[in-house]
Amino acid sequence: MKVIILGAGLVGGPMALDLAGDPKFEVTVADISGEALHSLAARMLLRAVKLKTIMADLSDPARVTSLVADFDMVINAVPGFMGFQTLKAIIGAGKNVVDIAFFIEDPFELDELARRNNVTAIMDMGVAPGMCNVLIGYANHLLDETDNILYMVGGLPEIREWPYEYKAVFSPVDVIEEYTRPARYIEHGKLIVKPALSDPELLNFPGIGTLEAFNTDGLRSLAHTVKCPNMKEKTLRYPGHIEKMRLLRETGFFNQDEIEVRGVRIRPMDLTAKLLFPKWKLQAGEVDITIMQVMVEGRKDGNKIRYTWDLFDKYDPATKVHSMARTTGYSATVALRMIADGLYTRKGISVPEYIGKQPECVAYMLAGLRARGVIYLETIS
Repeated sequence: MKVIILGAGLVGGPMALDLAGDPKFEVTVADISGEALHSLAARMLLRAVKLKTIMADLSDPARVTSLVADFDMVINAVPGFMGFQTLKAIIGAGKNVVDIAFFIEDPFELDELARRNNVTAIMDMGVAPGMCNVLIGYANHLLDETDNILYMVGGLPEIREWPYEYKAVFSPVDVIEEYTRPARYIEHGKLIVKPALSDPELLNFPGIGTLEAFNTDGLRSLAHTVKCPNMKEKTLRYPGHIEKMRLLRETGFFNQDEIEVRGVRIRPMDLTAKLLFPKWKLQAGEVDITIMQVMVEGRKDGNKIRYTWDLFDKYDPATKVHSMARTTGYSATVALRMIADGLYTRKGISVPEYIGKQPECVAYMLAGLRARGVIYLETIS
């Protein structure tokens, strides 16, 4: 089976290597960055696997359409700002696809197109959104009534370095979006909107210690697909991060509108990116951690039940794959295998919580991740 991965970045590369290690897949990776493709080729030799690379401008939908034409399945791992148009081109070409672009547009706008082209398209299939949605959908499927949903997630460097004590484990532009886009959550059945970085609280987590949690706009599709009166997502960082990001945001460093500086028009965000992103770059071999807790409470046969899943994952020195790439990328590659094996066949746009409605698919996903060292510990109380 021929698979193409669009994007050879921090997550795209490890996904390609994972699939290339499976003899039933012929893997190709496309990216505009020659540096990213060269790095991937070097890692391919170290891992003793075979894959092909193509240098291509994936911002051109027509190029994407022609590029995927000769492949059976696609993984969309382009940056979020070009994710929707890329996915539309993939579906238009009639290809089954797993998407981790995490774009802000409504994916269900493409549902009719996907159904018409007999395409299975799984959206947001990372860690969060992604596996957290799968587990929430699964618990919601098991319960008679779901009362409370809370999940908290963070990707962090193991070593805290001043001044930010943070490294971007996915696109830095998408990280900034977490700090600027208003956070939406459900409380007592009503949609609540608050500024990002609001409602801070300090929480202790085994293996890492005290972290601060704050509101971000992470519910995405769950706000519409799961019936629950109380749903909230929070992001986790080392203590002190909130105040630093609020200071930058309120001063205007994240603004997109141009200002004039000595006769030159410039967007503050462009300056911020130039100065900030190099300090956030996750270096090769630098140990990162992914931590997540998913909690779903409800009732079954009149009894109160709480399902909890805990994830604590670290950089793998054996494969030299960062934790966020493992937890995000392997979720996508296991989902692709699930489609290829004929276990998940729903046509149209699928968000990950739809997978949760099929216990056999949940078991498949958890087993596939466990085989790659990504382990979700379940507690039922």
